[in-house]
Amino acid sequence: MYTSTKPQTTILAVDDSIPMQKLIKKILEKHYHLIVANNIIEALTVLHQESIDLMLLDISMPGIDGLELCRLLRGLPYFNHLPIVMLTARDQIQDQVKGRLSGATDYLTKPFCEDKLIHTIDQLLNGRLSLQSTR
Repeated sequence: MYTSTKPQTTILAVDDSIPMQKLIKKILEKHYHLIVANNIIEALTVLHQESIDLMLLDISMPGIDGLELCRLLRGLPYFNHLPIVMLTARDQIQDQVKGRLSGATDYLTKPFCEDKLIHTIDQLLNGRLSLQSTR
């Protein structure tokens, strides 16, 4: 697991692919405090130890997949408002529907555009911050 030391917004990226982890690190560590988890168990550990502002989640992983983790988190009040972006190679409309039904906030397919990823993250974080400031 990789952890950056930049004191910024914290993003947890959960993906078992080393090349994808490297790509996500290259794109996001310039802008955010990034934590990468290789599997669902690591992700759950991080979620309980760190304050995570947004999670990027792959669907296809061994054991418990990203859809199951998303459903699990949406069932826990503490994580109910955590923005979760499915970042996956599954690009069929039924996959996107399954992602949304599991509780994903947004759904991006691989390969993805760097600008689109950053824009999506910024939009979700700004929207969440706006909601919190009106309470």
